[in-house]
Amino acid sequence: MASATVLKLRRLWLQVHKWIGLVLAVLIIPISVTGSALVWHDGLDLLLNPEREVRAAPALAPAAYAEKARSAMQPGERIHSIRMPEGGEGAVMVAAARPPVEGERRPVRTNIWLHPETGAVLDVAGSNDGAVRVLHVLHGSLMVPGTGRQIVGWVGVFMFISCLTGIWLWWPVTGSVRRGLRWKRQPSFNANLHHQMGFWVLIPLAMLSFTGVWISFPQVFGRFEASAPKAPSAPQRPAQPLVETWLTPDRAVAAAQGSATGPLVAITWPTERSNDWAVAFERDGGTAEVKVDDTNGQVIPARPAQPETTARTMRRWHDGTGMGFVWQLVIFLGGLIPAALSITGILMWWRARLWRRRAQRRAVVAAAE
Repeated sequence: MASATVLKLRRLWLQVHKWIGLVLAVLIIPISVTGSALVWHDGLDLLLNPEREVRAAPALAPAAYAEKARSAMQPGERIHSIRMPEGGEGAVMVAAARPPVEGERRPVRTNIWLHPETGAVLDVAGSNDGAVRVLHVLHGSLMVPGTGRQIVGWVGVFMFISCLTGIWLWWPVTGSVRRGLRWKRQPSFNANLHHQMGFWVLIPLAMLSFTGVWISFPQVFGRFEASAPKAPSAPQRPAQPLVETWLTPDRAVAAAQGSATGPLVAITWPTERSNDWAVAFERDGGTAEVKVDDTNGQVIPARPAQPETTARTMRRWHDGTGMGFVWQLVIFLGGLIPAALSITGILMWWRARLWRRRAQRRAVVAAAE
């Protein structure tokens, strides 16, 4: 038999677990579902924008793509970068920076998708436009300006607590752990489904919650970074790409070819703060960036490779970038199942309320007889 203390703790954790689920369900569901959708955001983007999908390899020089993109740019916009398709086939994307707006924290760019063989414009959209961007904003800040990111962070805190209380409640009060894995622990289908899904998603959900909290509160967790850069005293205006450069993008790529580690991935223009072209090449495990000085065409010696920061690791664990299909599938399910847990939890709560009301009515009728 379980001790009285254990039963009291169980009732306490049940109340904590229940009210976290009930109060935060309206926030947990959109955060979870959008997180699942964004695991494969590139594929989702192509699904929603089929005009950008093309099966062909790049056949033009970077300068030719830049010239084609300028025909779709607005006055005052400057080319920021050119990105080649992943896997060797697909549209070439040119990003153009527009003049900054006073007080703007994140630069808004115009993305231009070009046919890789002809350079024809396939689509034009702002970096803040489109359904996938809406999903990103909804997942990261619930579309609440200013405090939205912190709200999402606190939802992650309570989700992590819910995971801890959930495993306590799942653990059988009596008997072995095998008893907890049985399907018919409760007479209700929703309750059994809740117990089973909660157990199998516990570790992924705790990981997603914790990493989400880390991402939402970088100023809190930044102190754990041994080499974390100090935050600037005041936000800087986004650096604009140069209007005129001494090198063409073709010459910058040609200069960087001696340090190439694979196919060309991207070219980033020099800016008002840096005269360097950044030419990225594919390599195992990511990309290798080569800097080329625009004033003389010389390759700048690469700095020693720095270890990945904890913040970057947390973000990769959270969104699955570069983590492989199995990890991404776990994250996908780890987003969908919490939404299902919220729904089954609400149904369990509502069923219990109805049962108590019926019991009270029966008691009143029995007392009146």
